[in-house]
Amino acid sequence: MKIIRKSDPVNLRRTVDQGTVEQRKIVQSIIQDVKENGDQAVLSYTERFDGVKLVDYKVTSEEFEEAYDSLDGEYVQILKEAADNIRAFHEKQSTKSWFDTQSNGTILGQKITPIDAAGVYVPGGTAAYPSSVFMNIIPAQVAGVERIVMVTPPGKDGKVPAGVLLSAHILGVEDVYKVGGAQAVAALAYGTESIQAVDKITGPGNVFVALAKREVFGDVDIDMIAGPSEIAVLADDTAEAAEVAGDLLSQAEHDARSSSVLVTTSSSLAEQVQSEVEKQLADLPREEIARKSVEDYGMIILCETWDEAVDTINEIAPEHLEIITEDPFQELGKIKHAGAIFLGPYSSEPVGDYFAGPNHVLPTNGTARFSSPLNVDDFVKKSSVISYSAQAMKENADKIARFARLEGLEAHARAVEIRKERWKS
Repeated sequence: MKIIRKSDPVNLRRTVDQGTVEQRKIVQSIIQDVKENGDQAVLSYTERFDGVKLVDYKVTSEEFEEAYDSLDGEYVQILKEAADNIRAFHEKQSTKSWFDTQSNGTILGQKITPIDAAGVYVPGGTAAYPSSVFMNIIPAQVAGVERIVMVTPPGKDGKVPAGVLLSAHILGVEDVYKVGGAQAVAALAYGTESIQAVDKITGPGNVFVALAKREVFGDVDIDMIAGPSEIAVLADDTAEAAEVAGDLLSQAEHDARSSSVLVTTSSSLAEQVQSEVEKQLADLPREEIARKSVEDYGMIILCETWDEAVDTINEIAPEHLEIITEDPFQELGKIKHAGAIFLGPYSSEPVGDYFAGPNHVLPTNGTARFSSPLNVDDFVKKSSVISYSAQAMKENADKIARFARLEGLEAHARAVEIRKERWKS
């Protein structure tokens, strides 16, 4: 992991992966095929890309039972406790409809309504992610979404990892399908003989999943275009180098394109962390992936002043930010852009990934400048409510009509003025 100075020319902001022209064409072709041929296309792409031939790709009750029986009781209990923590956090996010009655009898308000159906994509590939099941489904359930559909790629054995199925079972979601990639996104967006179309698709995936979500946006809603995982650590010389290195590698092992950055004013800490990263890489099971990530996207940024260090963090706008300083809460108010903020030496990033409660589906590629973690509000709609009283209309009709004519919209003006006839009788 290279050490650079903030004064060195370096691009700290990663851009959203738009994919290649060829990748976009492939995704568009898959989506069109699924729209036209439904399950036949889904099964064909599953055989082609996942290497497994399925006749029916909906997870059966027998498969749920098999998953439950294959896992020990302690693991089951850990998953249940994690789910409880995540639900408790998201229940605090719930908002309610509200109405305001004015003195002239007008009623204005906002009506909160959950979306009818949500589709959750749980990635597969190099790892299994039971945590993604919880993080995507629980806020939808808290919001009141009635129908939740989950898709996830099958393994070479035609099965879904037991932990993923168990997580869905714990939440009571059994509308689960063994399909991944762009074909899964298309099936959720437009429906097939087996999958009923949804209104919103959430969950991360590879570049083809991201491109597919971009393509279907507008016909359905999506959460975000997720990029590779990111972590930035803002630390002073009170931080333990081994702990910082461990946290940086916790994201590097996700993906060869993941980004791990330490920002500090301490040259001593910088050198120690650099050494620790190399030491810990040596026996890491996913060493090849993590090493590639660290070499290509990892860095230690050495700043001259603490203000410069904080500015650097805000420039990066990281997905995950750890603040490991003498008084991390003192720094919290200075942070403008970060998906999730972890304060203090015991708030290691994996605490948020799995157990604490806040959502781990977070904005990447600097989009924390303008977007938020997945939350309950992502699964509801807000409708404005207007009940204008006769008195309010009488008081404001001429103003509204004049406003309309300023915009050159005569019919708007007349629509208001015609109601003035009521007061002549």
